[in-house]
Amino acid sequence: MQFDLVSPERELASMEAAAVQIPGADGDMTVMADHAPTITTLRPGLLRVEASGSTHEYVVTGGFAEINAQGVSVLAERAVARGDMTQDEMDAMCDEAQDVYNRAKQAAANEPGPVDDAVKLMADMVAVGSEIGLNTKQPSL
Repeated sequence: MQFDLVSPERELASMEAAAVQIPGADGDMTVMADHAPTITTLRPGLLRVEASGSTHEYVVTGGFAEINAQGVSVLAERAVARGDMTQDEMDAMCDEAQDVYNRAKQAAANEPGPVDDAVKLMADMVAVGSEIGLNTKQPSL
């Protein structure tokens, strides 16, 4: 099946894939050829693509994936190939998550939903850093 990964900055990948593991907002999912049509939002996580006998990994911070029988198109808010991920890049992503939390806490002080979503975003970023072996800034709640 065809796999495409695009971020606002550039196209990161376009290849024939056997399977794609997506960090969906409602849980991780694996997509293979002839998958039922689906659109899902992404949470921060590691997107894995099995292609030509190897695995390609990308850190994504959000966005969505459009899935159909022919393939998967991922439009990521931010995406970096795992091999290109640096501690500085991880720090920047964690800082952005902290900023989202701070804004949500101020704007929605009496509405727990947006604040809870921001806390989950921060927790997902910490989990991604741990999974790829980078240190993450401890969130300030």
